[in-house]
Amino acid sequence: MSVDRRTFLKGAAVAAGVAVTGSTGILLSRSADARRGRRWVPPDWTARNRLFIPPVVDLADLTEPYQLEAAAATLNFGPSSGLAWVYNGVFPGPTLLARKGDSAQLKLLNKLAEDTIIHWHGMVVDHPNDGHPKQIVGTGGVYDYSFPIVQRAALNWYHPHPDMLTGEQAAMGLAGGFILRDDEEDALGLPASRPPATGFPAPASGYEVPLVIRDSDFDNAGNLKHSESGAISMVNGTIDPYLPVDRALYRFRILGGFHTARVARIALSHGLTFTLIGNDGGLLPEPVDVSEILVSSGERVDVLVDFRRVERGTEVLLRDVDAGRDVLGFQVLWSFGDDSQPPEVLPSITPLSSPVRTRTFTFDGMSRINGLVYDISRIDFQVPFGDTELWSFTTGGTGPHPVHVHGASFQVVSRTGGRGQVYPWERGWKDTVLLLDNETVDVLIRFDAYRGEYLIHCHRMQHEDRGMMSNFEVV
Repeated sequence: MSVDRRTFLKGAAVAAGVAVTGSTGILLSRSADARRGRRWVPPDWTARNRLFIPPVVDLADLTEPYQLEAAAATLNFGPSSGLAWVYNGVFPGPTLLARKGDSAQLKLLNKLAEDTIIHWHGMVVDHPNDGHPKQIVGTGGVYDYSFPIVQRAALNWYHPHPDMLTGEQAAMGLAGGFILRDDEEDALGLPASRPPATGFPAPASGYEVPLVIRDSDFDNAGNLKHSESGAISMVNGTIDPYLPVDRALYRFRILGGFHTARVARIALSHGLTFTLIGNDGGLLPEPVDVSEILVSSGERVDVLVDFRRVERGTEVLLRDVDAGRDVLGFQVLWSFGDDSQPPEVLPSITPLSSPVRTRTFTFDGMSRINGLVYDISRIDFQVPFGDTELWSFTTGGTGPHPVHVHGASFQVVSRTGGRGQVYPWERGWKDTVLLLDNETVDVLIRFDAYRGEYLIHCHRMQHEDRGMMSNFEVV
């Protein structure tokens, strides 16, 4: 049953009046218990399943291309095991790591029984490396990628992009994260760069944790299946997961990995808020505290959460409020003298301005952009290299439509109709923006990295597979 959002947030605030403590003068809880001559025993949280954290592969450490093998595998989803389609035997696939100024050397090996290709969602790359549907490889086929990292630090991701098969392959499990670093972000001292306190073991995940939120369906044998409903929530391929955390400041890199129409309105229990510091295209112009965030397919948010505000032994819930689902339980354990704070200032962003032309894109029904169903061989329009343009996305119905553009990031400037505003998580640079029914979203965009063929499409994968996609060429 749906849970009223105001009721949930009001209840969380009441609970906070009992549970919340100040973020200064934190006790060393282990020592305090020892002085009282007793041993603290954590609550019994065995009803949940330990959150899987994908392995991290630093591309700078490799001397030859890193191979991603797409194949079927039997995996543990938490309460049970079943068949999925995955990269390198894990779900989600390995988290790739690279730095601005480096290069990525990668290889896809297709061991599926159908064609596939990998698209590097959010990565600014040339056409041969973009993972366009024209570049599919068959069973046993190999595709080689080689591209420089030319953009700022951000969380991007990779997933299949074959024409009319993207939704099926993503539903079956094929996806993974791609984290970019740079000197500008390093200088902020965010939680990932902070070592654990002496004497307290670091969590297995560290203090920067990727969270891939998605919905799934299973057949009677417990295998993942392709469905447009998504009845069961998963985080990092785990059903009903928990993550042990310290009473400390954490950084969570959250990806909407949905293949369905799901739009998750996420919030925290116990009165905790998110300090929002980034989105699709990296760090925002300034941090902002928010009580909830809306995340659709393909969108990413970068948030800090301060678990020092709740008592040890508390389970803080990450909830999809509109769906009435508890997505993830954070089980708060040890305390130490962590005095780190969220950054007060973030790197500035130069706003785009003075567009030289406007283009309008209507997302029609469940299969058309500007009245046209996708044709892989057709170029629908051309964009001059280096020009700033205003692109206007609009729909009369059949939303949600998370609109994704390949080849460049954009800046959201307005939303009219519907919700009628631009939200904090839509500031800065984006590559995917949520378009709901009866809304018009205007963005400024400039292609100034590469010429070549790219795509604009709805990232609701059922719509993409039915033809809500368009080829264009940067010239």
